[in-house]
Amino acid sequence: MKKTWNVITGVVLAASLLAGCGASGAAKSTTAAAGESATTAAAEEKADAGKTDEAKKGLKIAIVSSPSGVDDGSFNQDNYNGILSFIEKHPDATVTPVREETGDTAAVMQAVNDIVADYDVLVCCGFQFAGIGTVAKDNPNTKFILVDSYPVDADGKEVSLDNVYAMQFKEQESGFFAGIAAALETKSGKVAVVNGIAYPSNVNYQYGFMSGVNYAKAKYDAKAEYVEIPSYAGTDVTNANVGGNYIGNFSDEATGKVVGKALLDKGVDIMLVAAGGSGNGVFTAVKEAGNAQVIGCDVDQYDDGANGDKNIILTSVLKVMHSNVEKQLEKVLDGSFKGENALLGADTDSTGYVSADGRQQLSAETLEKLADVYKKVQSGEIVPAANFNNMTPDNFTGLK
Repeated sequence: MKKTWNVITGVVLAASLLAGCGASGAAKSTTAAAGESATTAAAEEKADAGKTDEAKKGLKIAIVSSPSGVDDGSFNQDNYNGILSFIEKHPDATVTPVREETGDTAAVMQAVNDIVADYDVLVCCGFQFAGIGTVAKDNPNTKFILVDSYPVDADGKEVSLDNVYAMQFKEQESGFFAGIAAALETKSGKVAVVNGIAYPSNVNYQYGFMSGVNYAKAKYDAKAEYVEIPSYAGTDVTNANVGGNYIGNFSDEATGKVVGKALLDKGVDIMLVAAGGSGNGVFTAVKEAGNAQVIGCDVDQYDDGANGDKNIILTSVLKVMHSNVEKQLEKVLDGSFKGENALLGADTDSTGYVSADGRQQLSAETLEKLADVYKKVQSGEIVPAANFNNMTPDNFTGLK
């Protein structure tokens, strides 16, 4: 917005300078010409005033999510909180949550197309929004903040666009911290991950978790077994079977509870839950069991873990979206916004885990080990396996 204001100011200044130059030839001007000049100047002044009023209006923001909404207590909500924080600082800005309930990619693109002309900024949450590349190219005056994927064109080829800031995260890093914590804290010796859909971000969490379990076994002599149920194996975006425990949806609490209970029946006592709204069903299963714990995902989920006078949350691992979304909105406002396909991780404090007293139940020994490991991940000494980084949970940088 400041950029717009500077342009307007420059136009007004230039007009003033031109008017000053014209004054030196006033003797050659006719009365009619002077009248036309005055009329033109008045019209320009009115137009500039209209532009100024427009520049003063707050940003109109829409956040588009699918299939769960901005109250999922996890991924979507963290992005929404970043927008709310921005609006708290700039009360003239507004946000409209838009939920596409099917998760179908064609329906997702239609939902974006339907509203793109009505907003200054669209925040699109999830891998399924990669197709906005075509929409963004056709609407260069609208800014897009894309979370969890990079834009692609009509042929599915990744593109970088001036009006799209796309952020992906190294979820494998946060999954790695979760795997170490689970392996060090388990009492039954069995741990697991529950995911929503095998999008790259979810597979990253899974592979990172498996890497963390293997690291804890190799470096700390942890006694832990990673458990998965073949009937809930996931298929990634390349149609490869990635194993794991996938609910198949981000908004199916009933199936989430079924998957959670099946793992509990296998003896699992700690599980990372990266399943959006479906994860609420897993939480319910763990609360009813009364002898297991959950590692929250994306955001600090400690409050969601309340279970009578106890809490089922061991810790939460983080993907720091809210501050990155807010940062980009500030850049839209001050005119410094630039399109980019960014990959964010521990080196920019964009992945991590909850260590604050009263928000986790890790032992002092586990916290000490995690702090040491975090520095090694930041420096690149440890690089956990991810969906597409050509490493496996059994063979990644830093394991040997």
